[in-house]
Amino acid sequence: MSSPFSARYGPFALVAGASEGLGEAFATSLAARGLSLVLLARRQDKLDALAVRLRERGVEVVTAAIDLARSDLESALAEVTQGREIGLAVYNAAYAPVGEVLDRPIDDLLRIVDVNVRGPLVVTRALAPAMVARGRGGIVLMSSLAGFQGAPRIATYAATKAFTTVLAESLWSELGPRGVHVLASCAGAIRTPGYSKTSQGDAPGTLDASAVAEASLDALGHGPTVVPGATNQIARFVLGRMLSRRAAIGIMARSTKELT
Repeated sequence: MSSPFSARYGPFALVAGASEGLGEAFATSLAARGLSLVLLARRQDKLDALAVRLRERGVEVVTAAIDLARSDLESALAEVTQGREIGLAVYNAAYAPVGEVLDRPIDDLLRIVDVNVRGPLVVTRALAPAMVARGRGGIVLMSSLAGFQGAPRIATYAATKAFTTVLAESLWSELGPRGVHVLASCAGAIRTPGYSKTSQGDAPGTLDASAVAEASLDALGHGPTVVPGATNQIARFVLGRMLSRRAAIGIMARSTKELT
């Protein structure tokens, strides 16, 4: 099952937030590209069911039920990756409760920061040194169009995604010359179980999870960011280049109002 992709980013890919939806799509796409997998998420039963399906493709699959907000995440990663060469890391996990900041408990807001900011930073810092030593590897950090401007009612989530994008862009410059490709995938709405619970229907530009995973992996090594989907690319251009910040925030406010 060797391929140029697996030779460049294998033999193992780690996917954080892999139990369903986009994480499952990443795992499926990576298995199809010939990579063995280390899958992390909180729900062991979901991971085990996915692993059974993926092993039928002839790849090794290791699962671990890990809360990515845990304070000892680095040591947990070291344990599950010991003896395995991780050539690609995909940080897909995110926590995104809806509601105004003053209506959310502080512990809830801090969990957003732990999962969406601390998590990708710890995973990157833990896995990148070995990639640099080998002179090859890749890191995909899932970001969001919400991170390009203020987004009322998902304010903390949007702020964490701004962090994710800037972190990935910076690491793209730092690690690229050392053989490690880094990418921020700035997605719009994705058809996942979580999205279906909070939405009354597809927003403009909504994509299947498999399309986002494929677009992200195809873009790895070709620049610091990708926006999957033509409609989302247009929206990014309009909100970022043609409208004032005030107007862009207003559009986001009207969009997120439908989630409450």
